[in-house]
Amino acid sequence: MKIALLGYGKMGKMIEKIALSRNHEIVLTIDQDNLHELTAENLQKADAVIEFSMPATVLGNIKHCFNAGVPIVVGTTGWYDKLDEVKQQCAESDASLMYATNFSVGVNIFFHINRMLAKVMNNYPYYDVQVEEIHHMQKLDAPSGTAITIAEGIIDNLDSKKDWLNVLTTDDRADDQNPLPDQLLIESLRIDSVPGTHTVIYDSEVDTIEFKHTAHNRSGFALGAVLAAEWIQAKKGFYTVDAMFDFKS
Repeated sequence: MKIALLGYGKMGKMIEKIALSRNHEIVLTIDQDNLHELTAENLQKADAVIEFSMPATVLGNIKHCFNAGVPIVVGTTGWYDKLDEVKQQCAESDASLMYATNFSVGVNIFFHINRMLAKVMNNYPYYDVQVEEIHHMQKLDAPSGTAITIAEGIIDNLDSKKDWLNVLTTDDRADDQNPLPDQLLIESLRIDSVPGTHTVIYDSEVDTIEFKHTAHNRSGFALGAVLAAEWIQAKKGFYTVDAMFDFKS
């Protein structure tokens, strides 16, 4: 398969390494230094595009791929307020897009079990729940997209929580907010050299249940993105990463 990479930072380079190890070919890489090469002609050399850029550029990159008629896998977050608009554009263009807050296979297994666990915990209302996420200091968004997906999985399946509240803690900053009883607390910690750790904590007076995913490096995210590109290359439509997995409720 021929792949184009939009965004060629640490994540883009890791995706390139994994794609090559799976016998794919990288036919185009775009970063800030060669934006003039982002043309329909160049994109059409690829069977699929993997996009890991910035929130400020992702919508433009998606539009370029729609216009070029090339399937796109989007790993950039921070654009979901435009989700309905992009979905409509995808349909009107007869295009293909898959997006996810996290493409890691392990994280998506975590998402699935998290939803199942929340349903179970409806039977035990004396447990309160919160989400903790830890990432490196360079991470731009808080909470992480992965933490938001975890939180939404809980809120959709646990009757006691209606929305979420984020608290951010770094070396020089600590938010001081207390959630309401029906708010799910997401505590975001920023620590050097942490690829990503997410923990769901159910706590009661008698015990604590912790459900955790720890990423050792970014390669799991990169592999998942390449698997998504392999999956979507011959398809049409607007997909979440769930479509790639055969999870049963």
